[in-house]
Amino acid sequence: MSLYKKTLNKLIKKNISISTAESCTGGLLASSITKIKDTSKIYLGGYITYSNELKIRDLGVKKTTIKKYGAVSKETALEMINGLYLKNKTDVCISTTGIAGPGGGTKSKPVGLIYIGILLNGKKKIFKQKFSGTRLSIQKDCVSFIFNYLNKSI
Repeated sequence: MSLYKKTLNKLIKKNISISTAESCTGGLLASSITKIKDTSKIYLGGYITYSNELKIRDLGVKKTTIKKYGAVSKETALEMINGLYLKNKTDVCISTTGIAGPGGGTKSKPVGLIYIGILLNGKKKIFKQKFSGTRLSIQKDCVSFIFNYLNKSI
């Protein structure tokens, strides 16, 4: 059984609801969740807030946060999960924001840098990860990281 299926089956069995707010993964996380049978029992849905405008409008990320820290920051990832929780009240809220490449990186924020926000059991964690490879492999590695974390934590 795949890690994704195993993790989602745990969530279903324990009736733990989940929602997502994605930027750099562009819906790959949501797609990975909805590929598994019966996830409609626990997956409320998600937002793809690729632009700063939608992060602000749909998730309540503060303009000042993006201006001061950038869209790719632990502060933005945190505000994304906060906004997601306020809208959906799911047991698990996940956000992704980063630079999947191939361009767009800088010395301080290189291609492959991703911040992952996870609200689980009332606790918020922000992970700073650096993945390498192609755009798609960076996105897939990010999703795998999330599933690994959830599988260990549920």
